[in-house]
Amino acid sequence: MTKILITGASSGIIASVINKIKQNNNYYIYVTVRTEKQLKLVTERYKNYKNLECFKLDITNNKDIEKVKNLDIDILINNAAIGEGGSVACINMDRLINNFNVNVFGTIKLTQVVLSNMIIKGSGKIINISSLAGVMPISFLGVYSATKASIIKLSIALKNELKLINKNIKVVLIEPGFYHTGFNQIMIDNKYKDCFSYFNKYKNIIKKRENLMLKLLEKNHFNSITNKIIKAIKVNNPKFIYRAPILQVIGSKIYELFH
Repeated sequence: MTKILITGASSGIIASVINKIKQNNNYYIYVTVRTEKQLKLVTERYKNYKNLECFKLDITNNKDIEKVKNLDIDILINNAAIGEGGSVACINMDRLINNFNVNVFGTIKLTQVVLSNMIIKGSGKIINISSLAGVMPISFLGVYSATKASIIKLSIALKNELKLINKNIKVVLIEPGFYHTGFNQIMIDNKYKDCFSYFNKYKNIIKKRENLMLKLLEKNHFNSITNKIIKAIKVNNPKFIYRAPILQVIGSKIYELFH
């Protein structure tokens, strides 16, 4: 039985992935969430599935990470993330640090813990959920974009380093574009928590641009990305990078050519 540990599994794209694989008895899935409130919700949601186990795992909490040390994990899916919106010029430093603590430092710390057992047994798979925002940084979401860019670069380095130890330990990057999960709206709205005075003159223009961006780009159906995540889970030799949806992927490739 393949044992999968998933972080940040309360909702969104990753919840759709779980719904598609939860009836496969070849998988034992550790569904983990950040808060006790989220834990109650997922425990109720999956109570009829014997191959799912839910527990609280705040990846910024050392005591929570201790829970994972003795688990024999075959596949780690690093999905836990938060998004702090705001201009790089004036975002509160506590919020900036918090965004990196969750999206980067917590992710790497958990990866190190799980990876230590994978190295001992000589196999495993690390699937890191990044974002196309890590390829194409978005104005007023620059801090979030930077955390996702960090995950991309750290994943590349980790993949190359692990080749020297064991080629059976795979590292995979998932880079979703805009999907309608509610996450984007939270980031866009929470930038107003901080001083926005530098941009007050342009506030209405910024709001119109962001609303238009979401209207044009957000996908209501997740299949284009969930199918790629499931493929990364199932195949023995996955690609290093999976991206979707296709038009946004093309846009990201054009962006990479000129930046």
